[in-house]
Amino acid sequence: MFPILCWFLPVYITSGSEVTITGNLFSSHCIQCHGKDGKVKGKVDLLKYSTGEDLRDDPKLLQTVIDVIDFGEMPPEDEKQIPLQLRDSALSHLQTLLNDSVAKDPVFATTRIRRMNRFQYANAVQDLLKLKVSVFPLPEKMMRDRSGYFNKAIKDGMPDSLTVSSRPLGKSGLIEPRLSGVGPFPQDLRAEHGYDNQADHLSLSPLLMEAFFQLSRTIVTSSTFGPKTVGIWKDFFQAPPKEEDVEKILTARLKPFLTKAFRRPVKTGTLQRYRSHAISSLKKGASFEATMKDMVSAVLASPRFLYLYDSLGAEEEAISGEVFLASRLSFFLWGSLPDDELLELARTDRLSDPKVLDGELDRMLSDPKLKRFCDSFPTQWLQLDRIISAVPDEKIYPDFYYAPPSYRTTMDMMMEPLLLFETVLLEDRPVLDFIDANYTYRSARLRKWLGEEPGGKIGGPVSMQFFRQPLSDRRQGGMITNSAVMTMTSGPHETKPITRGAWLAGVIFNSPPPPPPADVPPLPKVDKEDEGLTLRQRFSDHRERADCAGCHEKLDPLGFALENFDPVGRWRADYESGLRVDSEGMLFRRHEFGDVVEFKDAILKEKERFVRALGGHMLTFALGRELGPADSPALDEIAKKVSTEEYRMKALIKAVVQSEPFLGKSSKLALHQKPSKP
Repeated sequence: MFPILCWFLPVYITSGSEVTITGNLFSSHCIQCHGKDGKVKGKVDLLKYSTGEDLRDDPKLLQTVIDVIDFGEMPPEDEKQIPLQLRDSALSHLQTLLNDSVAKDPVFATTRIRRMNRFQYANAVQDLLKLKVSVFPLPEKMMRDRSGYFNKAIKDGMPDSLTVSSRPLGKSGLIEPRLSGVGPFPQDLRAEHGYDNQADHLSLSPLLMEAFFQLSRTIVTSSTFGPKTVGIWKDFFQAPPKEEDVEKILTARLKPFLTKAFRRPVKTGTLQRYRSHAISSLKKGASFEATMKDMVSAVLASPRFLYLYDSLGAEEEAISGEVFLASRLSFFLWGSLPDDELLELARTDRLSDPKVLDGELDRMLSDPKLKRFCDSFPTQWLQLDRIISAVPDEKIYPDFYYAPPSYRTTMDMMMEPLLLFETVLLEDRPVLDFIDANYTYRSARLRKWLGEEPGGKIGGPVSMQFFRQPLSDRRQGGMITNSAVMTMTSGPHETKPITRGAWLAGVIFNSPPPPPPADVPPLPKVDKEDEGLTLRQRFSDHRERADCAGCHEKLDPLGFALENFDPVGRWRADYESGLRVDSEGMLFRRHEFGDVVEFKDAILKEKERFVRALGGHMLTFALGRELGPADSPALDEIAKKVSTEEYRMKALIKAVVQSEPFLGKSSKLALHQKPSKP
């Protein structure tokens, strides 16, 4: 989003009920700052549009105009505000222009070829070999199921009590059985726009390619890689009777294995190369087991296995687009390879049939592998990895740390939003519970920390027992007032309202602010002269800067709405100085609120906006790319569909999958087009 976009007072030309915005708007109210005499603030030049050029020719700019008006960033607070009725009419018309603009080219942005990230690789290897243990430890799995609740909850709903552990902040994850001697490659960083599965961050250098080859060798040569840990051992690695035709045995074993590994029908030439190599190895005296291990190693290091595609180019036009749909589905919800049923439906061009697709979604949402979606999407959507570096001052909050001091209450804190996410998903509750829920899960330690009766034994760092409990206080409940979010968006000594506002803007409304200017001075520390100032008053200097004002107008109302929560997520009515906390504000310059409960009410008045934003997060995660203006109509349709289904979580997931971007237009292959003969 551009840092500054000057406000304009619209000139309306009414034709029937249609409202048209002309280039005169820019000429009269914008080009003084954005184009006239070479003056271009925020790198936005609107001069050409004042001469009659169609704004529809620049959908990216058009999207920006819509966003800054819709989110209340413009006009500046010291300028005359447009009446809400006219503002809504303008937004409606601008959205129509955007829809017209992107309709000119129905092909969505292409997701670039990308490799699996570490999480996907571990899952894919485990599923391909039907491993009974993990490939290697994954610290990014922030919550481990220690009581087996998840598989039961898929059918019966979440239990009243359950036991979990945390890998990033505790040692309990190390006890998970895994292949001996196999270590993970470095964790993939999250992209600027949110997730660690994005194509622009998942390249494959020659050095990394060599590392994948070494990793594949380490896997098959692990001392624990054998009949007890590998589910396909008997059917794939075990030597056949001597009287049987080895070539036929190799064909029968390699063909389905390669098809599953490469997620598409294996070509005759590819199968022949693997089979020939195996026969050559056997003729040189290698054992059948060693030969098949070599085959697995070669597959796990193959670009056909490591790379995720939306298309394969002209040389493989014979492959139906449904094959790529099957992979998008499986990597979205299962973080891994499509299973045999998905591949068969794709092979026979039935997967995209609406009824079939709906049935497959029901099946996938009822499969235990759905835990992987819960292990990857919510932690990244909520940016919960930030809590790992949250270190409240030990002198101010000594009880935050415990046995040993490296263990922190954040271990319990970050479980609460993850358990809420799983509850909403597995019980198919409305996603509005993420804003305002009347229930939660808390451990005894977390209850004590938040001033409640512990109600049970306070557990140690290895495992934590959580209990489902009702909430009558609406200041609690949901994601936005969760103690984990409050703590990770604060400093060691005080809250950071702008950080909290940026979190809300990006996570809840999917409208992250641009990075702050490099020369913005830090907020001065409190001294005697400042004792009579609230934190909001101390921020006033930042708001006076022209290059800061735009973002502060957007973020301040969001961040200060949460100011009653201290740096470790506990409620306060006053600062230590005795001054009253001021959390009043206005959301999107539409909804006034006086406290955090009214703030939640204001968000719920904009529930379609929230659902659209969450749908955008899911679509970004599912497609592995940043969304653009062409995806805007699809997001509108997602929000519309979900609103008719009581805003339920599974309805949202299905709407994302049924959207045009997900169904495969980016692959430039028509899903229902029958493939040509090879």
